[in-house]
Amino acid sequence: MPDPIQKLISALERLPGIGPKSASRLAFFFLRAPDEVARELAEALGGLKSKTALCQDCFNITLAGRARCEICDDPRRDAGIICVVEEALDVLALERVGAYSGRFHVLHGVLSPIEGIGPEDIKMKPLLERVAKGGVREVILATNPSMEGDATALYVQQQLSPHGVQITRLARGLPVGADLEYADQSTLLKALSGRQEMGRGG
Repeated sequence: MPDPIQKLISALERLPGIGPKSASRLAFFFLRAPDEVARELAEALGGLKSKTALCQDCFNITLAGRARCEICDDPRRDAGIICVVEEALDVLALERVGAYSGRFHVLHGVLSPIEGIGPEDIKMKPLLERVAKGGVREVILATNPSMEGDATALYVQQQLSPHGVQITRLARGLPVGADLEYADQSTLLKALSGRQEMGRGG
């Protein structure tokens, strides 16, 4: 196998859900495709890091050079409600439902002692600082219904309890072990509308 093709296959294999066979098929697709297809992909990948940044308020992904994302900058969004999610993809999933008018906070991970991920490894401190400033009435914990997601939600609840805000959790319309990004809109809508206060059944 020529070295350029092998390097591309090896790089593709590092992507989630891509095995050796899929990586090989993709590599040979790009080899046969018109030059502009490969060039557009290379340009898109090159700009992915340099042209994006994290919102300084909620840590959602935004354009480089912007201090705040479009959601945090939107005066129509209710700043008194913060929905806490694991990843930026979860923001997209909840926004597709079109039923949430508050703001978000992206943790960029969950607590996982087995993997050595503690509170200092996720965007936990900025969340506490946001709530401590005042003006927040409710924090919705929308971490995934997994062991790590539940542990993270419980930790957030414990840390926020002294601040006197209402803390709710998405209802169990979401199956255990599922990721928000793969849930359909109907399931997400039921989970969002049926959220429960922490300590009262979930």
